[in-house]
Amino acid sequence: MNSLKGLGAFVALAGIAVAVNYVAKMDLIVLAVTVVTIITSVFIYAASKKRLRKDKRIAASPNSAYTVVLQVPDEAYKGMRRTASSRLRRYALAILPVVIVAAAGSFYAMGKMPILFAGNEAAAIPLTVRYRTDTPDAKAGKPWLEVINTSAKTVVLADVKLRYYFSADGSSYGANCFQTALRCSNITHTIGEPSKSAPGADRYLMVGFTSDAGSLAPGQTTQGIGLQFYRLDHKTMNQQNDHSFDAKVTHYAPSKSVTAYVRGALSWGEEPGPHDSEALTSPPAVTGLPAGVMFDNFHYTGPSDPALAANGWKSRTEGGGPGILGSWSPDAISFPADETAMGGQALQLRTSTDGTKRGTRQAELLSTGDVFSEGTLAARIYINDKPGDGRNGDHINETFCAISSSPSSPKYSELDFEYQPNGGWGAKGPKLDLTSWRSAKQGDRATRAVVGNLQGWHIVMLTVDKGAVTYSVDGRKVFSSSGKTYPRELMRVQFSTWLVDLPFAGKRTWDMRVNWIYSKAKEAMSLADVEKSVKDLYAGGVNNAHTTSHR
Repeated sequence: MNSLKGLGAFVALAGIAVAVNYVAKMDLIVLAVTVVTIITSVFIYAASKKRLRKDKRIAASPNSAYTVVLQVPDEAYKGMRRTASSRLRRYALAILPVVIVAAAGSFYAMGKMPILFAGNEAAAIPLTVRYRTDTPDAKAGKPWLEVINTSAKTVVLADVKLRYYFSADGSSYGANCFQTALRCSNITHTIGEPSKSAPGADRYLMVGFTSDAGSLAPGQTTQGIGLQFYRLDHKTMNQQNDHSFDAKVTHYAPSKSVTAYVRGALSWGEEPGPHDSEALTSPPAVTGLPAGVMFDNFHYTGPSDPALAANGWKSRTEGGGPGILGSWSPDAISFPADETAMGGQALQLRTSTDGTKRGTRQAELLSTGDVFSEGTLAARIYINDKPGDGRNGDHINETFCAISSSPSSPKYSELDFEYQPNGGWGAKGPKLDLTSWRSAKQGDRATRAVVGNLQGWHIVMLTVDKGAVTYSVDGRKVFSSSGKTYPRELMRVQFSTWLVDLPFAGKRTWDMRVNWIYSKAKEAMSLADVEKSVKDLYAGGVNNAHTTSHR
């Protein structure tokens, strides 16, 4: 009987603990009271059992007062015991199912309590978000956000997410980071849609942090984080009806229209609509990237986007070869929407000509630093066999390569993919030239031409490992070189479209697109491993990453 009472007390107290925890958020107080009361109940039960055993011993003694006073016939006494025992059993059997069900429910609720504790603990961590803008009317919104830890606890930034709310106005959007003391590669950003939209808030820019972003001690700040979001059609944005936008705030000020969450619990700001549970899980937290990774999915507004330079890219403008001299133009670089590209956006390199040197523009995007020597280098590229408009027949080169920064370097190295749909230099197309260069001198190389049409998306990959360079297309090995043409120094990477010559007059344009680039230093990876790594980066909201020791 006492054990049933103890269990009943535990059930009741557990239920009270969960209810008060959820409603009043007094986790520690309720937990302490519950534990103390349960321990007290156990002691009372133990004392009752001890007293019962003592009473039985006394009653069994021949000289006991009970024996003298309770002069009850044996048969009557036995009947009384049977009756009492029967009543106790009936009572126990009657309440046992209720106790079992209640106990099961309580244990289930107790199992949920850590989640409640975690959420409440996060809610007890107050943050402050400050905001400013410098683009009232532009082709990109530029919210600058700063997170300040106004709590008494250290906050792990990987647990923090921010939401900036805006109106889509019928367009799809991209986003990037262009300035932060934390490094933009440690900032994640995704465009999301609330489960229930509100005026001026049918989309949000979700900003998060990788584990490499570190933590904020009490009173510390992330400093300003420069962000951009933009229409994928690159039209001018109307921000005036955006929930989180305020054209008057051009100097940092606290903004309740930008919300902050710690482990999914609202820590700052006012949500424009009902609480969206997606804040708990999307996007997933990104653990620190392994060393030696370089990645970009080319989410930029154009060649003058400050994020492009911040992430280590530039458009070629200087003269020189290859191709038509003096025709390299940054205007030939763009970043259009592309439904066939992962993430919905791609880099586009357009070469156009009217058949004259003056009327020719060639395109090249290259890394500003030396980023690759050994390991794996891959890119997803859309190759064209025909011009976008105009007459076909140009000797066009659609190129992806790793190349030494200086052509006069004593350790010059170069690894080329060059696709020529119409051939070139006297050779017929379509063909893919694969070449490992030891120097910039003519003929100092190992090369192979693979004949065949490559119209469409392909993943081209270089594996540089253990003295051999392997060229592959969509996982199929197409060429290998070794010996003196093996790379001897770090190289920059570049994409380009250029013309060997100008064989006829008339306007035409050629486009090549790049979805993403990925490299891993000192590791030979399979195509499946590369694709998984890229997919994980997209899922985590990482648009650009550099964990190499060189930029």
